[in-house]
Amino acid sequence: MGSERIRIKDIAKMADVSVGTVDRVIHGRSGVSEASRKRVEEILKQLDYQPNMYASALASNKKYAFSCLLPQHEKGEYWTAVEAGIQDALVAYSDFNISVNLSYYDPFDYHSFGDVARNILEQEPDGIMFAPTVPQYTKPFTEELNKRSIPYIYIDSNLKDQPALSFFGQNSHQSGYFAARMMMLLAGGEREIVIFRKINEGIVGSNQQERREIGFREYMLKHHPDCRIWELNLHAKRDSDDAQMLNDFFRKHPNVKNGITFNSKVYIVGEYLLKQQKTDFKLMGYDLLERNVKCLMEGSVSFLIAQQPELQGFDGIKALCDYLIFKKEVPRENFMPIDLLTKENIEFYSNK
Repeated sequence: MGSERIRIKDIAKMADVSVGTVDRVIHGRSGVSEASRKRVEEILKQLDYQPNMYASALASNKKYAFSCLLPQHEKGEYWTAVEAGIQDALVAYSDFNISVNLSYYDPFDYHSFGDVARNILEQEPDGIMFAPTVPQYTKPFTEELNKRSIPYIYIDSNLKDQPALSFFGQNSHQSGYFAARMMMLLAGGEREIVIFRKINEGIVGSNQQERREIGFREYMLKHHPDCRIWELNLHAKRDSDDAQMLNDFFRKHPNVKNGITFNSKVYIVGEYLLKQQKTDFKLMGYDLLERNVKCLMEGSVSFLIAQQPELQGFDGIKALCDYLIFKKEVPRENFMPIDLLTKENIEFYSNK
């Protein structure tokens, strides 16, 4: 007897109870004697009965309020694409009374994360999706969520020792390791490269960037231990200084012809190279921001690594719906592809 052919009234007949009793047992409601509950549960188990959660959710009229905590950003930056995915999910699941409240923290200020997280807890959401900051500042938040049995999803970076219900993002370490291999194919026999960072008072602003760099350096140490790696730390909150700092760097290091950035703002260096008409420098970066893609098309960026941020935003909300509304099991880790794009293949790439 396949579960699609089993009707509630068939189960009621077999258990010798009313249809209402079976319905209450299936949906975990009270008002059923222990003997009846046991009998119905045994039959459900024997028949491997799967209730139609979709229909039940539609009928229940329950409202689900989700919260999302993302880094502050300007329009057109990486997180804009994640937000577009969240909005798509809201439309896709509009039948189920879901709402999403977006909050933002300053990625270069750990205390900002804690402050906004506390405000979110006061709203008592049903589920949360967020981009975690460093583990010691994320931990008080996740401990409180666990205590309150609020399911949460990590997006962009994963904290394995503080496991979420689910994670959506790249394997950052592997992505950095791969980037190093591509960089050295690009560099040919060159023995010097530079890593460009955006930093504010020693803070890089994302776990993802730090792990990419660790993976990158691991590859370099293993395969190119004699290659000199320079670092240029640009001010995260003072864009006006970038050109001067880049001028100084290239004046001091005229032989450095290859560079990479692990954040999503490779356009900062790409646009500088275009402006200076510096065509002898090869540059790699991450993410399909409009300004990054323009640099790729105009030749100041050689490669971009993409990671489908819209899909991360959509799938994160979908996972909360699957878990809370449809009572499905949700996979713990969901890795995004590590896509390498050039100006020759980017027009055929859909990052939806």
